[in-house]
Formats: sequence, structure tokens, C-alpha cells
Amino acid sequence: MESDSLEAWASANLRSTFGVVGLGGAGSEATQDLLALGIPGVETWAINTDAAHLLRIQADRRVLLGQRHLHGRGSGGDREAVLSAIEDGREELQRRFEEYEIVFLVAGLGGGTGSALLPYLASLLRKSRTLAIPVAFLPFHVELETNPVRRANALEALTELERMDGLLLALSNEKLRRFESLPIRRVLQVRNAYLHQLVASLVDMVENPSQLNVDLASLKHHLRDAGLSTLLLGEQHVEEPERLVHQALTETLLDFDLDEAQSPSVLAHVDGGSNLTLETLNRVLDAVRHRFRQPQRMMFGTRTHPEPRQVMRLTAVVGGLRRRTAREALRPPAGTGLSIPIVQ
Repeated sequence: MESDSLEAWASANLRSTFGVVGLGGAGSEATQDLLALGIPGVETWAINTDAAHLLRIQADRRVLLGQRHLHGRGSGGDREAVLSAIEDGREELQRRFEEYEIVFLVAGLGGGTGSALLPYLASLLRKSRTLAIPVAFLPFHVELETNPVRRANALEALTELERMDGLLLALSNEKLRRFESLPIRRVLQVRNAYLHQLVASLVDMVENPSQLNVDLASLKHHLRDAGLSTLLLGEQHVEEPERLVHQALTETLLDFDLDEAQSPSVLAHVDGGSNLTLETLNRVLDAVRHRFRQPQRMMFGTRTHPEPRQVMRLTAVVGGLRRRTAREALRPPAGTGLSIPIVQ
């Protein structure tokens, strides 16, 4: 294929498409914040059973689900009602979402709409070529302690999601308590800004070519045998590579725990300026190998920009999580005297 033909073919066939789909109230609010922060090339959706809430959400596309069954009044925490309602529009949603390369499905767990739609759509899309990435906001412990319905919904949704394996981002609302002196709306914006960084970093990693490249096919191949996985992100001064890896592991809102019985797998991508040296890259990779117990399967890539940069970024997809890692994050802290059963 000659250069002119190659450019024409690439223009027509290599345009990647990405979607962020907010499910229910919390998911739609988060998607609205991501739209405001901006991610080039990403289309946003808001899907809800509550028409009044949906009307005030800003998104590229909005879908009211279950008009005939739920009459636009919400689900009342009833997951089964939502699953019945989605059948009216399932084929159309599946067709639209299968047009994307990657779809981030975002929902708060506990309510009926998000808790039902998140595992349902994730399972549906994983039968296609689309990479579906569920993003679950884990409820505050006080929600679980005082509302058995929300607790049951969250546990059922997480059980279904963890059984699928693949990439699961479980963001803990309880970890937001470190910001408890801030107004509530601002605290939730902190969480959504962190999610924005995760989404933007993964899209950038697979969309923009690198010197040592990690493309979408590489990501899908890595996830195929990685089991339950998560995504980590860190940014640090270029002279502190070990601290970069420590930050990615510790300064996170994600809840995850590695399975001690198996060796984890790691896909790591380092993004830096023209001053990023091979020595620095090796120090980052050595720190990753050390912190993840010498993974038997590790893939890495790197991108350097034309200008020097004082900050480098690490994006890491880590597989080999324990199956109950997200569900056990719902347990109350030690000493509360409360008992939340974990579905096996």
C-alpha cells in the first residue's frame, strides 16, 4: 500500500472511538463531571430511570429507561424492575455501544438502576469486540449499615462483576472521608476528577503511538488471561521513579488486593519528556517488579514528548486480584461491632 493510499485507509479505518456511560444517578453525575473536564474523542451517555434527574444532566446523549414499566419515577432500589425495563431498549443500546472500542460503564452501587445495569451491560458487551470497563462507586459504610436494600444491591452487583474477571475499577466512597472538611459536592468532584485521570490516561495510552508501543490489541491480549484486574495511575518528578510506583499503589481511591496464590500480571506504560532516560525507565520497571512480587508476565511501553518534562506518569493495568477484593471493601472498619455478610 503506497503512502497516499495508506493515509486514506488509516483516516477511514483507524479512528478509535471511546464512550463513558453513566448509569443511574451517581453514574450520570460523574459522567457530567467528566464531560466538563473534557476528554478528546470520548462520547458521554447518561442512562437513568428517573426522568427528573436525567433532565438536569449534561451529556452528549441521554436515555430514559423503562418508561412503560417505571414511568420515569426511578427504580425505588428494585434491581429486578430495572432488568425487566431494559429489555425494551437492550438491542438498540447494545448496537450503539458495540460501535466503541472502549466503553467505561460508571455506576454507584446500592441503588436499583446502577446496581442492575452495571453488571448487565458489562456482561452483554464482553461478548463483543468492545472492551467494557465497569467503574463501581462503593457506598459509604453508613449506607450499608442503615439500609439493607442498598447493601444487598451492592453485594449482588459486585459478586456478578468479580465473577466476570477482566478490568474492574472499584472506587471507594469511604476513602473520600479524608476530605470530610470539604463541601459534599466538592468531595464527589474530587472522586470524579480522579476517575477522569484514569479514563484519560488509559485512552491516551492506547490511542497515541509510543516509542515502545502499547496499543488496544496489546491491552486486550494482556487482559485475556489476567483474571480480575484494576488500573493504577501515578505522576511524580522524573528524578523519583521509585516514589512514582509507591504513589500509584497508595494514593488511590481504588480498592484492590492481590491474590497471594498466584503471580500478578502487569502492563506498565511510562509517559515522560525528552529528558526521560533509559536508567529512569529501568528504575521504574524494577520498582514495579519489586512491588508486585516479580510478576511472571509483564509488558511495558513508554512515550517521550519532544520537550523536556519534570513530571512523568505511570499507567499500570494489574491483573491477579483476589475474587472478593471489592466485596470485602464493603466490610465496616474493625471495632464497629457491625457484621456485613459477604456473598461467596
